[in-house]
Amino acid sequence: MNPARRVIVALDFDSVDDAEAIVDRLGDAGQSYKVGLELLTTAGPALAARLAGEGKDVFMDLKLFEIPTSVAGPVRAAGRLGATMVTVHAMGGPTIMEAAVRAAADFPQLRVIALTVVTSVTGADLAAVGVTATVEEQVTRLARLAQRAGCHGVVASPQDAAALRAELGPDPLIVTPGVTLAGETTTEHARPAHPSAAIRAGATHVVIGRSLTRAPDPAAVLAQLQHELG
Repeated sequence: MNPARRVIVALDFDSVDDAEAIVDRLGDAGQSYKVGLELLTTAGPALAARLAGEGKDVFMDLKLFEIPTSVAGPVRAAGRLGATMVTVHAMGGPTIMEAAVRAAADFPQLRVIALTVVTSVTGADLAAVGVTATVEEQVTRLARLAQRAGCHGVVASPQDAAALRAELGPDPLIVTPGVTLAGETTTEHARPAHPSAAIRAGATHVVIGRSLTRAPDPAAVLAQLQHELG
């Protein structure tokens, strides 16, 4: 896989101008972008469509968790925009994931990626909502469900990547947010790791946000990451 496309830059901004400024600064080096609910709500779909039209990979991180009809609609909308990935909550169960996969079938470039356990969630959080499994057990259980439902891959923490690769085999995508750079600490993610460690463990993609987008020289951070992952 092209290292430039392994690194998904998270455009977690509340302003389309700020998001476009990062895209412009990264130029041709930026090949994959995440558009999440914050930017989509603020700016609408125009930036995602522009990026797709320029040949970029667009990861629509919608985290869909609704009745099947209400999941299928946004998946089709993401496909029409030219998105390459869209997320659905594995906790929604097989019927919801299958609806997403069916909706994506008309768009050959679109992959349905199932979110297992959000990277900020701990065992205590799962227990609070009645899930008695450990985080690791829940991640594996949901990944198996996603694979059986026909999803093209999963979202999980970097620390889950090795176990998931062993469980799922060589083909599914494993997308890992929650990566941290050398010397960096984070309070947002319960199970972080360095991007190169995530890739070595079996991840296909890493998602990086503020560590890159708020850096003094985002292009230099991206270039270093692509070099390390190449």
